[in-house]
Amino acid sequence: MQTSLVLTVLGPDRSGLVKSISEAVKAHQGNWQESRMVHLAGQFAGLAHVSIAEEQAAALIQALTELQTDGLKILVQQSAPAAAEPRTPLTLELLGHDRPGIIHDITRQLAALNVNIEELESEQRAAPMSSELLFYAHLKLGLPEGVKADDVQGAFENMPDPLMVDLSFKV
Repeated sequence: MQTSLVLTVLGPDRSGLVKSISEAVKAHQGNWQESRMVHLAGQFAGLAHVSIAEEQAAALIQALTELQTDGLKILVQQSAPAAAEPRTPLTLELLGHDRPGIIHDITRQLAALNVNIEELESEQRAAPMSSELLFYAHLKLGLPEGVKADDVQGAFENMPDPLMVDLSFKV
């Protein structure tokens, strides 16, 4: 029987890091399902989903533990399939003036609608004409039953301190 493991990897970035992890997965007949990995502020941060035979899981976890050197940390979480409540997918892009607290304001509005944030990528970008810093975010959301894209847009537009952002929705 197969089991799912979610790996969280964090540490100083260096060449061959992902190779070492993938070699451990392969050596234990694991299957690398999906991943998100990035270099941020000199650090490597990664998430990976691996499926593996239950009888190989403990040996893989041990092998990954042995890779934790020179500040590298690997957290392994066994994941049971969750009963998913039906959600409508929605992609949201935000672009506007950067300011402290903008992620908090965005996530507060989404939580109030019971919207699930499935992916969130954000960065600062220079404005084309002024080089002023802009905030950009790309979100993949799951809308619960009864919540529409217009509800999400309205939540941002009707805030007491509305976000000064350009919204772009893709269903």
